[in-house]
Amino acid sequence: MSGGHTPLTTARRLGPGAVLRTGSISPYRAVEIIDGERHVIRADLGTHDQPSSQGRPLLCLVHLTDLQLADVQSPTRFEFLNRQFADPRYAEIIPVQRPQEALNARAVDAMLRTVNAVVGPVTALSPQCVVTTGDAIDNAQWNEVRAFLSLFDGGRIVMNSGGPEYEGVQSLDWPDDIFWKPDGVAAGGPDLFRTAFGFPHWPGLIRRAIEQFTAPGLRMPWLSCFGNHEALNQGVGVISGDLAAALVGDVKPWALPADFDHDRALELFMHHPEVFMTGPARRVVSDPGRRPVTRQEFVAAHFGPTARPSGHGFTERNRLDGTAYYVHDTPAARFIALDTNCLAGGAAGCVDHDQARWLEARLADVHSSYYDPAGYLVQTPNDDRLVVIFSHHGVESLVHPMTRHAGPDGQPLLGGTDILDLLHRYPNVVLWLNGHTHLNAIRPRRSPRDRARGFWEVTTSSIVDWPCQARLVEIVEVAGQLSIVCTMIDHDSPIRPEALASGADLAALHRELAANMPFAGMDSSRPGTHADRNVELRVAAPFPLARLAAS
Repeated sequence: MSGGHTPLTTARRLGPGAVLRTGSISPYRAVEIIDGERHVIRADLGTHDQPSSQGRPLLCLVHLTDLQLADVQSPTRFEFLNRQFADPRYAEIIPVQRPQEALNARAVDAMLRTVNAVVGPVTALSPQCVVTTGDAIDNAQWNEVRAFLSLFDGGRIVMNSGGPEYEGVQSLDWPDDIFWKPDGVAAGGPDLFRTAFGFPHWPGLIRRAIEQFTAPGLRMPWLSCFGNHEALNQGVGVISGDLAAALVGDVKPWALPADFDHDRALELFMHHPEVFMTGPARRVVSDPGRRPVTRQEFVAAHFGPTARPSGHGFTERNRLDGTAYYVHDTPAARFIALDTNCLAGGAAGCVDHDQARWLEARLADVHSSYYDPAGYLVQTPNDDRLVVIFSHHGVESLVHPMTRHAGPDGQPLLGGTDILDLLHRYPNVVLWLNGHTHLNAIRPRRSPRDRARGFWEVTTSSIVDWPCQARLVEIVEVAGQLSIVCTMIDHDSPIRPEALASGADLAALHRELAANMPFAGMDSSRPGTHADRNVELRVAAPFPLARLAAS
């Protein structure tokens, strides 16, 4: 590993350091090491008196989410919408561009290298698998999918697209000063990030960021998930025929048309994003590798020769029918991956009835008893197993505007409350991992039948945005009860980027830029509270745990 520091935040954390440059709105600060955080016990759903370190390990995994690997030169990333940051009509669309995003692949590579060497602080186990929960890519493009899979499985990473030279919004000759221009001062004067937020100059950074490199990949099995940025243009808009043609074309817009109807911004972005191609534009080098990827193609791409497990959770049935929900079994737990994306447009999630029926059947498979929709107890001959749900969206973000309208099968789509009610009928569900919101949050989801029981919903922050972390999850049997121990992980890169000589330096700069991102950096709510980070989540055992084998 590159930095030589422990990546677990129980030992040390990262926070705001010295002011490096001043801006008219806020300063640009260094990242520095601050005190670590011990695990805080949350006993909302169960209690016991023994230390978790004396328990029996059942499972150890890492949760990664929202990498948002972006083709930063794509013709259909409408970065110019960031100029509307103060307009509430664009709140569900922006940000479209971040100062650090050209370095995303380096940050992901640094995190995967760190995960390869991490050990659980309670179980002393290396992770048995990595669980991803969607938005691995940014704009539903084939070249982004290839970069994602090469990072995780190991291989050559190609983040440049189009011609040999960079043709994106961070170039000095791009006709807009709202983007950070690391190479220096443009002819029209310094950019907004330089003047208002004190961002530095790093000449040659973008050229360095889009250079090819080789990634070692993960040394353990990993499971994939489908997010709204895999499904939709910028995670919001349906990919129409006109937009698909624009993706592989040679025109990149740089502003809205003069007569644009701002009141319809979200509606147009969801259903007719090609309208955003009609303003002033520049010629760029076209690239067929930017073609849009369908859900079925995204799933099929996971069946490479080095995939472990084959399909990274996705099954042959998924590959044939184009679905993206599945189960993955371990001796102690059943993982259930959900596809919570609405292909009709919009960033929020939903679940159709076909998937909900499938979910009920897969839950019943690993329950000796559960409750039917009327509240009656159902006995089965099935063996009990713990259940871990994972999906891109969580309860609060499963609130798609179409939730109460008909889905493809003619039946109403399900939202967060519907899925929560369904899961509460199956007491072996102990954990739901998700992302989407780019912040750390942990919530007890109490059973309506017994408020002292239920499961934990654990939302993990993103790699693309501060705090740029992953989460280590250890499940332990302690005195016949369960402890789910969560520990945040920083990638082990240098604290300060002294130069751009190595991938580790680029990852460190990514983190520093993310830390200083206006409204989303070190002063934001994205890291969550202590109770959302390093925690021991206690859960009353849903059945006698002695039956379970450790994974």
